[in-house]
Amino acid sequence: MDYYIGVTEKQDIFTIMGGRVKMRRGIYNPTSDAVWLAAFVDTTPKTVLDVGTGSGAVALCLMARIPNIKMTAIDISPDMLVAARENFELNHQTAEFINTDIMTWRTGQTFDLVITNPPYFNGTPATHNAHHNADLVQWTRKCIARVKPGGMFATIVDAQKIAPVIHETTRHCGDFRILPLFSNKNIAERVLISARVGRAPNAKVFDGMSMNNDDILRYGKSICDILDINQRTSR
Repeated sequence: MDYYIGVTEKQDIFTIMGGRVKMRRGIYNPTSDAVWLAAFVDTTPKTVLDVGTGSGAVALCLMARIPNIKMTAIDISPDMLVAARENFELNHQTAEFINTDIMTWRTGQTFDLVITNPPYFNGTPATHNAHHNADLVQWTRKCIARVKPGGMFATIVDAQKIAPVIHETTRHCGDFRILPLFSNKNIAERVLISARVGRAPNAKVFDGMSMNNDDILRYGKSICDILDINQRTSR
């Protein structure tokens, strides 16, 4: 879904968030999922881990909205990390890049926020060796393990794949916020989920939003600003 791409297909560089983030066209080009996930963050974290960073779009969209983040970006694919480094340089941003698999990463590091656009696609692994067919229960568990007590975990998943993510997140987190995203159908296509580690098991489910929303995709606003997410519950 390239609703937010600001140049023609033939150009080597395209923009997202109304030009606030530049990306080099490459072996993997981000979808609007990256913009939506970054827009769902309603805190000002000092340290962030982007799990499965790919070409770095989620991290860059978040850093365009929230300054002075210390970003750590991990990916199993060396090729994707090369692409991410190039995109960070293009946007004059910096991060610590780590070539590792979240499933096997041995570290004691924890972060204020862990974000992930997980590899929920089924099928043949891509030529750049990124994750496919991931166990979303294990993926979610490993991500949450890297969140500081009281810190936030945030993700976006295909609406048909939310059950294992929510199931595992409820074991460790509370203060759930759930937002469905719709395309041109009456059934949600994606779902945004955030939660805090160690908090009480409660949840807010917000009215759905159109995935074509210009305030998010073109103008880079936060979902919090649009929905007054700290005050409002769903009908």
